[in-house]
Amino acid sequence: MSGRGPAELLELSGIALRVAEEAAALVQAGFRAGAGGLRVAEKAPRDLVTQFDQASEDLLVARLGALTPGIAVVGEEQSAARATEPRGGLVWYVDPLDGTTNFVHGHPFWCVSVGLMEDDTPVAGAVVAPVLGIRWTGFRSREPQPRGAAPERPATAGEARRNGERCTVSATASLEHAMVATGFPPVRDRAPDNNFDAFMTVKRNAQAVRRCGSAAIDLCMVADGTYDAYWERRLHAWDVAAGSAIVRGAGGVITALAGGPPDYHAGDIMASNGLVHDPIVALLSHPGPPTR
Repeated sequence: MSGRGPAELLELSGIALRVAEEAAALVQAGFRAGAGGLRVAEKAPRDLVTQFDQASEDLLVARLGALTPGIAVVGEEQSAARATEPRGGLVWYVDPLDGTTNFVHGHPFWCVSVGLMEDDTPVAGAVVAPVLGIRWTGFRSREPQPRGAAPERPATAGEARRNGERCTVSATASLEHAMVATGFPPVRDRAPDNNFDAFMTVKRNAQAVRRCGSAAIDLCMVADGTYDAYWERRLHAWDVAAGSAIVRGAGGVITALAGGPPDYHAGDIMASNGLVHDPIVALLSHPGPPTR
């Protein structure tokens, strides 16, 4: 069964951008507010939350409910427990403040991410990083893909935009010339989940590896050609839904870390321009000796 068409997905990506802009304006009011204006708590060790995370999610849930009635909304703060299982049909996955640790410390790499999945495939989304002054949007229709099929490859039924201008993935063809991004989970006490060994292995082979603290922004920077690839472990659907839709719209490739079809609920994904994808997958499969 085919999914929503480009015209409908373009409209839905516009709705995602509208509500992400509204939430980003709310959150930005608290950026660098100081100790007196920011209440910070730990959901888990090294996993921070502020009052702006919750306020942003409340806004997103209310606005998406009003603009797209009938489409479920899953958010990081109030409905996280429901985000781990696959769902049929259309579902919004929202991250009200991706990069909360950056936000708390006054670092500009944070954003609001609003992504739409259809039958657990990212099909539309918007990511707004207000301090950076960048807005990404994108969509790509869902094509049927049975379990065990080859990884996703680019199709023409989509687009990606950065600040309103069309963007595509890079043309970098070799890993030695590639800039790659990654991240590390809050709980970093054991391999391979802590990603340390994989980081060192890719670092030895790529031109550069960056770690900026926002999965949604990292994915969007693959979509606009800033990064040539990005991988990370132990993410959540709300972290990746919007950015993955934008990567797909830009002509990128998304797989599991081992190279098979991606499971956006499992949290381990690899996104790239398609040209450096296989070499990085091979490195992630054999990350080399443990690091200290």
